Amino acid sequence: MKSVAEKTENCSLTIRDCRLADYREILQLQHELREKRRAGKIPNTILIVEHQAVITLGARQSANKLLIGREKLAKQHIDVVDIRRGGGTTAHNPGQLVFYPILHLQELGLSITEYIRQLETIGIELLQQLGIRSQRRKGFPGLWVGKKKIASIGVRVSKHVTYHGMAINIQNDLSIFDFIIPCGLDGVEITSVLKETGIRYSMDKIKNYLAELVKGIFEMNRGKIKYQNAKIKITIQSAKV
Repeated sequence: MKSVAEKTENCSLTIRDCRLADYREILQLQHELREKRRAGKIPNTILIVEHQAVITLGARQSANKLLIGREKLAKQHIDVVDIRRGGGTTAHNPGQLVFYPILHLQELGLSITEYIRQLETIGIELLQQLGIRSQRRKGFPGLWVGKKKIASIGVRVSKHVTYHGMAINIQNDLSIFDFIIPCGLDGVEITSVLKETGIRYSMDKIKNYLAELVKGIFEMNRGKIKYQNAKIKITIQSAKV
């Protein structure tokens, strides 16, 4: 099997659809790709994924707030993972669109602040295509529909290379957020595209929208783009060289 580097050596950006995947597997994949990107062995890469039910705790301990114990969450088949991204507690489950850019910010000429703004721009434009008008809120990374939160951002940058990313609620079961205080913000209401519009979309169609938006913002050499539609197990195998 060819390595990721061999598959993408002529591409400035690779987009990989990991379908529905376990959070811990994708986290390990991010670490592997981050190291390869640092070493220049792969191009900038975007992972697109839906996660099985999981609650993640960020680096900011004061913002990590669970409302029930881990044992009770485990009984409901909800994993809990401690990670080192920015922000506090958040949740992922099927029907939520998540994307993780593995990008070299220095090569793109972006600061961390500019990068986060780019992520927000992608989310705003994607939601607009789905009939949702969302906004930024100063001091609160992510996207909002009025006072309701529809998308979360939690990133980390190591030696100029990004990992972690953005989650947008499309048609996921929002009851998972009842077990946490999202991002440590008391009283915040979580919403989704389905809740706001009553419309259920094809996730594949939305992923295609996202791929086009990502290309427009992060692609360095237009026309050199590769979209890999693969299950997570195949993706992980191709990443091991």
